[in-house]
Amino acid sequence: MKRPRTAKAKRPAPKRTVKPRRPKARPSLGDIEVREIESLRGELARVARSSAPPRWNANPDDVRRSVVKLVLTLVELIRQLLERQALRRMDAGTLTDVETEAVGTALMRLEETVREISAQFDLAPEDLNLDLGPAGKLL
Repeated sequence: MKRPRTAKAKRPAPKRTVKPRRPKARPSLGDIEVREIESLRGELARVARSSAPPRWNANPDDVRRSVVKLVLTLVELIRQLLERQALRRMDAGTLTDVETEAVGTALMRLEETVREISAQFDLAPEDLNLDLGPAGKLL
């Protein structure tokens, strides 16, 4: 048999005091942007210091040497290109024996001249190169 249900007395719910919500102190959008910009600036400076290619030195005492280094580097690049072209033409048979001899002699004299001028300015052959950054070395 089922028992009849008796009504249970409901307890009154405890009164809660509602505290007013204070908004959390959030950094403003301007503060965040400033911090991000400062962080990026610091990162750029760090990367620039670690991977900065050597710059041309404009010190008046070194200007002459720097200009000679640049000019000799370009002359050496052109000499190497002419040498490769002469070799291709020789292989293709478009140069006579006399022309081959003349081109070879001219390229050897040019190389000698570059070495002599380099020695006058205390430049080693490996100094005659340009750093092209991500593209690598010129020669």
